[in-house]
Amino acid sequence: KVISKRHVRRDWLIIPDAIAFYLYESVNKVSPKAGQFLAEVVQTPVILDTRNFLIEKTTKISVSAEQMMEKVTGLWKKKEEVPTQQ
Repeated sequence: KVISKRHVRRDWLIIPDAIAFYLYESVNKVSPKAGQFLAEVVQTPVILDTRNFLIEKTTKISVSAEQMMEKVTGLWKKKEEVPTQQ
């Protein structure tokens, strides 16, 4: 579920999520019991809370970085539009 929505997510945890998903898939192919254990561990409240906290904070940072880039780009364009005085 998490991996399938990565195209709309702004946070930086997409790559670790993808790695975790492929790791789970590999372990699950070798040993379904070990795969089930990993799936249960990931669903513990401590891990879920930590992951949600990181997602929230990285999303805020990403949005701030996008806004800053828009402002810098806007300043750059305004500077180009101002004719130079001779």
